[in-house]
Amino acid sequence: MLVLRNYKLKVFGGSANPELVTKICRYLRTSEGKMELTRFPDGETWVKISENVRGADCFIIQPTCMPVNENIMELFLMIDAFKRASARRISVVIPYYAYARQDRKDQPRVAISAKLIANLLTSAGASRIIAMDFHAPQVQGFFDIPVDHLIAEPVLAREFAKKKVKDLVVAASDMGGSKMARSFAERLGASIAIVDKRRYHSNKVEALSLIGEVAGKNVLIPDDMISTAGTMVEAAMFLKKHGAKDIYACCTHPVFSESALKKIESSILKEVMVTDTIPLPEEAKKVKKIKVITVAGVLGEAIKSIHNETSVTKLFR
Repeated sequence: MLVLRNYKLKVFGGSANPELVTKICRYLRTSEGKMELTRFPDGETWVKISENVRGADCFIIQPTCMPVNENIMELFLMIDAFKRASARRISVVIPYYAYARQDRKDQPRVAISAKLIANLLTSAGASRIIAMDFHAPQVQGFFDIPVDHLIAEPVLAREFAKKKVKDLVVAASDMGGSKMARSFAERLGASIAIVDKRRYHSNKVEALSLIGEVAGKNVLIPDDMISTAGTMVEAAMFLKKHGAKDIYACCTHPVFSESALKKIESSILKEVMVTDTIPLPEEAKKVKKIKVITVAGVLGEAIKSIHNETSVTKLFR
């Protein structure tokens, strides 16, 4: 009679978001795996696993946030090291998946970068991908290996519900965010509004119209990421002009590039709730409007379920 051995769970983290790795390990009541990550003077990355992982069920946690290309290359090298060290399974946890915005050929002679990164992760040796809030959900289909696409919405909605904001409307900052806004509205028992923007240039708006009613209401604007914060702040101003009272925002990935923090600080937004998929820069921690909540529990539960071969469906409720 064949008896299967109990494969050991091991969690390792790259250098992109060590605080999140620590929180996930604490949630799982396990210690972080030992690994050496070094950069040579010319910028090359060197990776060494400092413990035996042969036959182990290994999870690598590494968001591909800024500096994006360095963190992606570090991730590729970590996967390769685990493959060559004979890990039984290499599950890659990517809280923030860079290049997801480049998911289609919307202009002549451009790369579909999201697909390329998916191919490279698979070729490097990843057995499975666990990601959170792809900018474009269809990125799941770019992989030829299993993908668990988690969402931060339940965590964000639960946290926002604690505020007990009355007369709430959930507003999408553009037509593309209407599905997310509707889902938030259902969770919070609120109505929905949509800011419709028509652009004839990348930085010029042709017309703005509002679908729904926000006059005399408090508003929540959800999104998957805030990059330059231009769309979010512009939508908040537009909603205010239409009679909205307090305006809140939330997002999964606080990319905060360019002058995003200054825009948020000087905006009419009352609070911006974000998760820790991406580590906040020091200057962001000084902005009182920004509130950070952790998704370590969601990612930890996903790791536990995958290791134990149980369903992750409960994480969407």
